Amino acid sequence: MGTITQNSKLKTQNLDDDPSVVAPTEAADLLSVKHNWDCPQPLPLECGTTLYGVQVAYETWGTLNAAGDNAIYICHALTGDAHAAGRYQPSDKKGGWWNPLIGPGRAFDTDRYFVVCANILGGCQGTTGPASLDPATGKPYGSRFPTVTVRDMVRLAYCLLRALGVTRLACVTGGSLGGMQTLEWLVSYPDFVATAIPIAASLAFSPQGIAFSLIGRQAIMLDPNWQGGDYYDAPARPDAGLAMARMVGMLSYQSDASMQRKFGRDRVDESEAAYYDPAARFQVENYLHYQGDTLVQRFDANSYLLLSRAMDLHDIGYQRGGIATAVALIAPATRTLVVGISSDLLFPTRLQRETVAAFHAAGRYARYYELESPWGHDAFLIEYDRLTPVISSFLSEGQK
Repeated sequence: MGTITQNSKLKTQNLDDDPSVVAPTEAADLLSVKHNWDCPQPLPLECGTTLYGVQVAYETWGTLNAAGDNAIYICHALTGDAHAAGRYQPSDKKGGWWNPLIGPGRAFDTDRYFVVCANILGGCQGTTGPASLDPATGKPYGSRFPTVTVRDMVRLAYCLLRALGVTRLACVTGGSLGGMQTLEWLVSYPDFVATAIPIAASLAFSPQGIAFSLIGRQAIMLDPNWQGGDYYDAPARPDAGLAMARMVGMLSYQSDASMQRKFGRDRVDESEAAYYDPAARFQVENYLHYQGDTLVQRFDANSYLLLSRAMDLHDIGYQRGGIATAVALIAPATRTLVVGISSDLLFPTRLQRETVAAFHAAGRYARYYELESPWGHDAFLIEYDRLTPVISSFLSEGQK
């Protein structure tokens, strides 16, 4: 059972059994529409380069109020996209990646809020990234695309929201890289954010996280088809390297308990003849191959390299005098709910507890909720029944 803790004394309040909190609704899913926005101004990056002609792919649900202050911004993770909710056609097999949390009566209630999610800078799902055409050459950027940071992603998202008429965010939230963006929002635009819910993230990426990223990137760069990043006109792409990077990533998203529950030592072919066949697979091996093959169909290797490096560089204290100084920039009135996952290997819960401690040391409001789950880092994409009452309760408190 998850608990939520508040203030430096870490008093606990159990929200999972709160009868006043609405559980996930069974209402029909929303219909989604893809939108594109052309940034009218050049976009200066932290690395010193400026991008021109930047495009952003985004989706919205609900209606922005006259004051422009009922918006919720959803930040996606490493291989995510703007399609956080709804279905493009009623016949679609499934909705967006956070579909159970977004919609009428759900945690992010679209009868009350205007919900926005955009594909991040450097991505490959409609927002400018390495596969996009460089306006200066008319060819894909490839190896020429500059290094981007989480701050760059947030700056572009801020420009989009202002263009949409948003004057202040009722909430910003996301998990993993999305959680990193959430924390950066608090520091970069403190007066623009009323509440924040960073999930399975940290104030700075850990050495262990950087190590996992390195192995994934090496897998891509050692693929002969990568060609230094300029493979878009080549007959083959670095699919094998990207698939291997995904396999490594999936290991960091799981836990021992989740692997045991899902696969155990089961084999695809349980026959005695297959037991000694070196090509025969355990179910867990089959799962990793499937994940690798699936990502190759929808993601670009250069974007994977770029965005995983952005995670490595994430440190809200960089060039701000350190983390303590950066946290002090957060608006005193802003309320933050920091969510950790009990079995998270990539972002252990000590990192979220350290985040809360840093907020308290600066006199900023933060609460901690630990999601007790066997599913590892991926739990923020699985445990909707547990997350819904926690998020709903937190948002409702801010309206009293």
